[in-house]
Amino acid sequence: MYFCDIENRDVREVAPGVRMRTYWGEQMLLSMVELDPNAVVPIHSHPHEQCGTVISGSLTLTVDGQTRVLTSGDAYIVPGNVEHTAQAGPTLARVIDVFSPVREAYQY
Repeated sequence: MYFCDIENRDVREVAPGVRMRTYWGEQMLLSMVELDPNAVVPIHSHPHEQCGTVISGSLTLTVDGQTRVLTSGDAYIVPGNVEHTAQAGPTLARVIDVFSPVREAYQY
């Protein structure tokens, strides 16, 4: 698969008000995420490295106790096994995340 058809990809809800569409290769997984206004991604960690960028809206991201409000164009990196959580701002937020290695739980 060389091209990703985002509009026709099945959507998976991973937390209340948090939906994703994923694509993957051998070494990484791409996740297109939509968060409803004020939706929360609960605190968690995973062994995968994660990086991302906010496409629209805003996201309050806490990584290892450090919190920042991110808006369109802002990027972040979350090392593996580091606790993090996120909350969307007052409008729909769209985010692109990349995980390496592939986050198996998000392959569907």
